[in-house]
Amino acid sequence: MDATSGPMSDSGLLPGLPEPAPAATPYRVLARKYRPQNFDDLIGQGAMVRTLANAFAANRIPQAWMLTGVRGVGKTTTARILARGLNYVRDGHPDTGPTIAMPELGRHCRAIMESRHMDVLEMDAASHTGIDDVRGIIDGIRYSPSEARYKVYIVDEVHMLSEKAFNAFLKTLEEPPPHAKFVFATTEIRKVPVTILSRCQRFDLRRVEAETLVGHLARICAAENVEADAEALAAITRAAEGSVRDALSLLDQAIAHGAGLVSAQSVRDMLGLADRGRIVDLFQAVMRGDIPATFSEVRGQYEAGADPAVILSDLASFTHLVTRLKLVPDEAAADPTLSEAERERGRAFAQTLSVRVLSRAWQILLKAIPEVQTATRPLAAAEMALVRLAYAADLPTPDEALRQMKAQALAAPAAAPNPSAAGSDTAPVRSQDLSPTASPAPSFSGAAMADARPALPPIPRFSAEASPRPALAMAAGGGASRPAMISPTPAPQPEGPRLLRFTDVVALADTKRDIGLKMALEREVHLVRFEEGRIEFRLAEGGRQSIANDLARALDAWTGRRWIVALSKEAGEPTLDATARAATETRHQNAAAHPLVREVMARFPGAQIVDVRDKAPEVSPAAEAAVTGEAERDEPDDEA
Repeated sequence: MDATSGPMSDSGLLPGLPEPAPAATPYRVLARKYRPQNFDDLIGQGAMVRTLANAFAANRIPQAWMLTGVRGVGKTTTARILARGLNYVRDGHPDTGPTIAMPELGRHCRAIMESRHMDVLEMDAASHTGIDDVRGIIDGIRYSPSEARYKVYIVDEVHMLSEKAFNAFLKTLEEPPPHAKFVFATTEIRKVPVTILSRCQRFDLRRVEAETLVGHLARICAAENVEADAEALAAITRAAEGSVRDALSLLDQAIAHGAGLVSAQSVRDMLGLADRGRIVDLFQAVMRGDIPATFSEVRGQYEAGADPAVILSDLASFTHLVTRLKLVPDEAAADPTLSEAERERGRAFAQTLSVRVLSRAWQILLKAIPEVQTATRPLAAAEMALVRLAYAADLPTPDEALRQMKAQALAAPAAAPNPSAAGSDTAPVRSQDLSPTASPAPSFSGAAMADARPALPPIPRFSAEASPRPALAMAAGGGASRPAMISPTPAPQPEGPRLLRFTDVVALADTKRDIGLKMALEREVHLVRFEEGRIEFRLAEGGRQSIANDLARALDAWTGRRWIVALSKEAGEPTLDATARAATETRHQNAAAHPLVREVMARFPGAQIVDVRDKAPEVSPAAEAAVTGEAERDEPDDEA
């Protein structure tokens, strides 16, 4: 070096050039940064952890495990934790064998977690599907592990292996060397051959519950010093559908979208979701049949960035929520992902709407969602679907319409004017003329049909004022609109049927399609005494205590008379189900005792009596001839 150039710097750079900035640490996404490191970190998989803990403690360790479940619930992570537990050894501590208690990193833990341990081999079956890849495992499995206690083979997406590769695995998987263990992971368990499944212990990793996942996201936000709204975390949890990786990826995206602040509005904008409160408003407008309000609301959500298909999907989700609040209110209200508005207004809708109306709305929305997703004009398709739903919501269910038409048909003859007094030459339609046994009416067309139509009982018009089911109305007062009950105009009810026996009550429940009550009466009721208007029975062991109230309400509605249904402590008769089973068993025993049946059973070993049916009575030839002759005498003589 000469004097003009100066001395070489210690960093090895040319003189006069600035030193580079220190390399920044590469960012790790939350799904990798907070990946569980031991069994204590796994969330939502308590049953699997408990089974593994007992197996390790009792030294009942199988040669292979099969981990299955949806994406993002921890299959690959669990496989690596299993490999750590099988080979866990701490420096300076005695070797205690495989364990699930790993309070600190062991000798092999870091290399296993980073997928670089030579005795823990991971293979992606999606890119290594052939038999040659399996042959490599079979050839190497003969050699003992170089450092660890076991050789562990982790095969991810194992269902992607070819048929020949699966067949090559069978012998090795059934009788592997004592130092070899296999851990398989798959999302398509049905594609794995049964011969492979029978050689593995299977663990179905569950979707993580919403409450657990919300708490997990809140802890991560606190660790990252990120401020997050509870409503935003609930929206992320709903979108993740029980997948921890999906939830962490969405949270990572939401933090970037909101510049470090995770708010409900930013999450809705990021996911293209509609405001949950506005979804409830849209549901109320549709159920009231208010088309202008429905169009205004859906266009407002669309202009705010919501996808029309997502709007209908959220509307279907709220319909399902209202149905669950009606049928299982305590369980549905405990969902932590619900907002207070959804919970309170959903309860009000559940008290107002019937299950039939909610089921019909669900079917219409379920059919409309794929139509909107594939339509060239999604907004127009969504609006037309909501029109169908609004008009269907204002209509009665078929059984309600039939009951009202029958009631008005019975009331029509009494209300019809006297033809002779009115001087009209059009006779009113009699009730017997409408019966199924009446002769068929002549066909009318044109003016004749117009003349004949007024004589028929008018088809009822259904509106919000006179509907067979409760309608929705806007509650008075300021603030958000709330559903309120409008009392329907009572229609005249026909006289109910006469019930002379308990079996008549069961048959009536079957006719009314109340299958739950019918099955309860057959299986859970020991009849003590029965008379028209009063029933006493004893509940079978495990029977529902609400059967008496349910039966009383149903009989009051079906018969139009008040019934007294009481519980008794007397023994009562056997249940109808037990009586039917005893009768069937007796018939089978009697049939099996028949000499002809015994001979058939002896000639056909393994044959069983499936059913016993009564044969129709045979008619003697003389009686048949007498009947035939009498019929011939009744026929008119053509010649005469």
